[in-house]
Amino acid sequence: MRVLITGGAGFVGSHLSDLALSRGDTVLAMDNLITGSLDNLAHLQGHPRFAFVHHDVNQPIHVDGPLDAILHLASLPSPVDYLQMPIQTLKVGALGVYHALGLARAKGARFLLASTSEVYGDPLVHPQPETYWGNVNPVGPRGVYDESKRFGEALTMAYHQAHGLETRIARIFNTYGPRMRLNDGRVVPNFVRQALQGQPLTVYDDGSRTRSFCYVSDLVEGLYRLLLSDEVQPVNLGNPREITILGLAELVIALTRSSSEIILVVPQDARTQDDPQTRQPDITKARALLGWEPQVPLEEGLAQTIAYFEPRVRGEG
Repeated sequence: MRVLITGGAGFVGSHLSDLALSRGDTVLAMDNLITGSLDNLAHLQGHPRFAFVHHDVNQPIHVDGPLDAILHLASLPSPVDYLQMPIQTLKVGALGVYHALGLARAKGARFLLASTSEVYGDPLVHPQPETYWGNVNPVGPRGVYDESKRFGEALTMAYHQAHGLETRIARIFNTYGPRMRLNDGRVVPNFVRQALQGQPLTVYDDGSRTRSFCYVSDLVEGLYRLLLSDEVQPVNLGNPREITILGLAELVIALTRSSSEIILVVPQDARTQDDPQTRQPDITKARALLGWEPQVPLEEGLAQTIAYFEPRVRGEG
């Protein structure tokens, strides 16, 4: 296939480019480099089936030649980013999806939307199945990200129903691994950086919130299986192993052999407003329809992530 990956220089997008190329596909990676980095794609320079296009998907997208599939990953998924750039977050979830869907329709390409577990908000159902409609505060600080993704799902389904476009929707739960940004603001790079620098690991509130962390190689395999499937309705992709944030901090300290302490902090800003208390995917559908479930244990994935971050943390001085 010839595939376009928007957000292709990002954390997940770059790994997805690797997987597509390993399958024999031709990849066009598109990114505006606001949060993505060409460093994530440096190893693909000169690859005969890879090309990079610097473009903002909030502007109309033009691609020469045929396309078989579009995987739309462009977004601002980190709280640091969407709290600092709320308008841009809403625009990429609306205009970006609209332009990517329009291109898919023009090319007769299959379209996959990278949505998020954030559509479930602070869930009142646990674990979260795809049939759950969510508990989202549309006017809270997280609403710019949550609602942009909910709108993207609605727009994707509208294109499927109105135009017969082949569409797929992946609801991605917390994902981690190499190529995350050190200053990403999400919990795994935060903890790993703090542990490697011997700083205290800052755990918000009492650390009892839970998350379920999926290693990036597992996620991108799930995305490709969904792309190639016949499922139109949303599918959860994530690791059902649940862990408290305090437990994650303890695990990172053990794996880095750090002398860091854990301190409990009550944030004085919007970082934890409407922050979900629990987060765990029900992946019954992915297992049944895609034959997919995560293969990389948390301890192994964290060890690989730490190995990636260690020289970069040293480089920071």
